Amino acid sequence: MIGRPPAGSAHRGALIDGQAPTVSRFARAVPPVTTLLASLLTGVLPIVADAPALPPFGLLVVLGWRLLRPELWRAWMALPLGLADDLLTGQAPGTAMAGWTIVFLVLDVVDERFLFRDYMLDWAIAAVAICVCIIGALLASGQTIAQLPLFLPQMALSILCFPLVERLCAAIDRWRLRQ
Repeated sequence: MIGRPPAGSAHRGALIDGQAPTVSRFARAVPPVTTLLASLLTGVLPIVADAPALPPFGLLVVLGWRLLRPELWRAWMALPLGLADDLLTGQAPGTAMAGWTIVFLVLDVVDERFLFRDYMLDWAIAAVAICVCIIGALLASGQTIAQLPLFLPQMALSILCFPLVERLCAAIDRWRLRQ
């Protein structure tokens, strides 16, 4: 692949005057910290329901950051963030770790295949990733696929919330780069 820029470098203005923007240590810590806070949000909200109703905010924020700024996220970052999400949300350890790592590896392949993506393709990628992670968590928790209809509202709400979360990540990224 001679002559082809690395994945994500020409994507969404990652280069400024031919160089990657320099950011402080604080600015580098913002994406993982926002992901952890979003994961914590799911466990802290006082909502009681018979079936899963809230979207997995940690997953949405990870996808928002990863699709917005692919150069910030390596595939190995999904492992510690997934572990933190598993511990903060009370899922079985390894559920988010495995799901998020698989999603990150697939996103690396997608970045190589589609150098330029538009908004609708990002949303479609996120929708597939959300459904795969929720179904994977369902199966990892010992449930049967027959209980999938209970999770359909959560999937739909998650897919519909993704554009808002991505806009939030973009706003935080603009603030982060000004620091």
